[in-house]
Amino acid sequence: MTGYLVAPAGFQSDVAVVLGPRLLSGIGYGPGLPEHRRTWAEPPQLHGKQLLDLLHHADIRGRGGAGFPFARKVQTALESGKRRAVVVNAAEGEPGSAKDSALLLTAPHLVLDGADLVARAMNVKQVNIIVPSERPAVRPALERALNERAGDRDYRVVETGGTFVSGQSYAVTEALEGRSNLPVTSWQPQAVKGLRGRPTVLSNAETYAQVAALAALGPTRYAELGTPDEPGTMLLTVAGDGPGGIVLEVPLGTRLAEVLQLCGYEPDVTVLMGGYFGVWLPPHQAAARRLSRADLKAAGAGLGAGIILPLDRQSCPVVLTARIVEYLAGQSARRCGPCKHGLPALAEALALLADRGVASATPRITQVADVVSGRGACAHPDGTIGLVRSMFRAFPDEVLAHEHQQCRSAAVMAR
Repeated sequence: MTGYLVAPAGFQSDVAVVLGPRLLSGIGYGPGLPEHRRTWAEPPQLHGKQLLDLLHHADIRGRGGAGFPFARKVQTALESGKRRAVVVNAAEGEPGSAKDSALLLTAPHLVLDGADLVARAMNVKQVNIIVPSERPAVRPALERALNERAGDRDYRVVETGGTFVSGQSYAVTEALEGRSNLPVTSWQPQAVKGLRGRPTVLSNAETYAQVAALAALGPTRYAELGTPDEPGTMLLTVAGDGPGGIVLEVPLGTRLAEVLQLCGYEPDVTVLMGGYFGVWLPPHQAAARRLSRADLKAAGAGLGAGIILPLDRQSCPVVLTARIVEYLAGQSARRCGPCKHGLPALAEALALLADRGVASATPRITQVADVVSGRGACAHPDGTIGLVRSMFRAFPDEVLAHEHQQCRSAAVMAR
């Protein structure tokens, strides 16, 4: 595998971005607008109904984690009859994800083509783009791209606060409105009431790039990659929270084992699929699954934001889960009881199990998870609990070994 760029996109290390079959197909030419137009023509000018028809044909799902149909967001905002807003969310926040940063560093004009296409169809003059402050190379790369573009579109770039929850959709609109970049409770989706109370189409950078690719290729050519039910490609970040992270692009439906091998891993290693809010897949599941919503759902997992975190065979998933929950407990907005009190209690109980082999910690973990589940003001507590519950499902023998102080990582139990 050849890395065409090494850029400071990761939290801890550089991340290699690899030439891909579609969104990343032109990165070898460079990120400039003339180089971009060697691969991608000017996007068509579509009105609202034309854009909706195009989106309904391809069923593009948001690539930010939730997998919500993008066409439904656009349709809801269009049908409002009100003044609308468009937001490109490139914040990420998740340590294991670098794909949106990679896009803005290597193919920024594809993202901007998609955002411009959506904004034009919705009669929106200003596009808001939120970028990660903890990845300082991203903003200047984006601003260079914006300076190359002519036209009547106004772009506003805002940096995040640099925390795990910074990329949450309502945390994004809070930042864009000049308040703390933290989630708030809302009972209405952004497409109904978002930025400054307007119907807002808010999605991540990859989603807008996919829209641009769909508009340029048309539904038939767009569907040449992927599966009949899930056409297109997706960007993945593999091992993005440590050294040797890789961003690559694969057709939907690709075998997970193939991706692992391409990135230098054995095909049957334990994987945390979906990042820190993700689901553990033990080796036999990782070897068997494909990167599709339907196939991963059968294993209780999902595509999420395309984050794949392989676990080396010497590491313990119970210990790693405890470390992640400790991190997540410190990254909450602390605006409700489940985040302020529940997640620290969960992290404490997991540490007792992982580090000290306290058998009574297991029922305590279950108790705290049951109390906190479904009660948070945002998805942060439930995402954390989902990770913990997947640990119990995937590794019952490892949990039992910890209860008997027999973790395979002897260094951990010796502390």
